[in-house]
Amino acid sequence: MKFAKRVCCDAPFRFSLLMWLVALHSFLVGLALMFMPREYFNLYFNYQPVSERFFSVQAGVFHIVLSIGYGLTAIDWRRFEGVVVLSVIAKFVATVFLFSYSAFVAWILVVFLSGVGDFFMGLAIVWAYRCNKKKGR
Repeated sequence: MKFAKRVCCDAPFRFSLLMWLVALHSFLVGLALMFMPREYFNLYFNYQPVSERFFSVQAGVFHIVLSIGYGLTAIDWRRFEGVVVLSVIAKFVATVFLFSYSAFVAWILVVFLSGVGDFFMGLAIVWAYRCNKKKGR
């Protein structure tokens, strides 16, 4: 019950928990992009066959770098407040990119769903950050 009460009533704890979850998500996506067998991209995610791994590995490294930033904000949001702003920008730019790709380039369900996920993660970060600022903590 204490955990639920902290999530409900403790804004800094809630923000930290959220950012750790966003960091974990980004880290796992990064690992998947780096190490998932290329056949899986087509078989499970409906991408065209991947012949060159460079760009998926590069995207994976980028996700891991972002996960480090998210983790820093989870540890001390005041010290890394600029990274919080960067996190929000990253989530909303990703949303626009993923929705645009889905609408104008190719409809791939996982791309669209990634856009939905990034949008809601961005909203959650903004909400939790504003709660922290409001409390003055």
